[in-house]
Amino acid sequence: MTEARGPAKKAPMREVLAEAAFQLFLERGFEQTTVDDIVARAGVGRRSFFRYFPSKEDAVFPDHERCLADMTAFLEEAGGGDPVDAVCDAARIVLRMYAANPEFSVQRYRLTQEVPGLRTYELSVVRRYERTMAGYLRSRYADAEDGSLRAEVIAAAVVAAHNNALRSWLRSGGEGDAAAAVDHALGLVRSGWGSAAVSGGEVPEADDDVVVMVVSKRAPMWRVVQRVESALDQ
Repeated sequence: MTEARGPAKKAPMREVLAEAAFQLFLERGFEQTTVDDIVARAGVGRRSFFRYFPSKEDAVFPDHERCLADMTAFLEEAGGGDPVDAVCDAARIVLRMYAANPEFSVQRYRLTQEVPGLRTYELSVVRRYERTMAGYLRSRYADAEDGSLRAEVIAAAVVAAHNNALRSWLRSGGEGDAAAAVDHALGLVRSGWGSAAVSGGEVPEADDDVVVMVVSKRAPMWRVVQRVESALDQ
């Protein structure tokens, strides 16, 4: 006798809308797809869409709000260890989000490169991650004379290192070990800013990849990030 099974559990409406939106973006193009098209595909009304997403752009990045909340909670619970290690571990939360669905992540990356508005939106999301890490670091370096500057520079360096490795993986179509690439990139940040480096601890072996830079306090943050990304590309 076969055991009767109940009806399949429906996917949350947020996921249904995001999937419908992304399918249409790939089929018709982002600019050519309207909110009416999305709700028609999902079989719901316009109010349902705007209950979950303020705009079409938000529907392309449905997972970032949850990821940002996870990062914030992680840093709030971080202990008294090396703060640079903590923000590097926080950055890996973002990587795991992308790596959990490589096909979607690669398709989204390609779509983002084609639509300037999505690229701008993505940069605003990245900035939110950076601000979250910088806020944590400022609290850890509150007693240091250059604590605020150090927090901003390290957060920018972590984002630059993480994104350099992540985007290389996405450009490859999701081939290779994304985690290993990100770990390598973040290792450069830890070598330059971690507690061992600051305290004059063990010096990395000569064949390790280490980047050391001297940056003026008056240098704009975009310049710092540009120099870090340039070094990582070499």
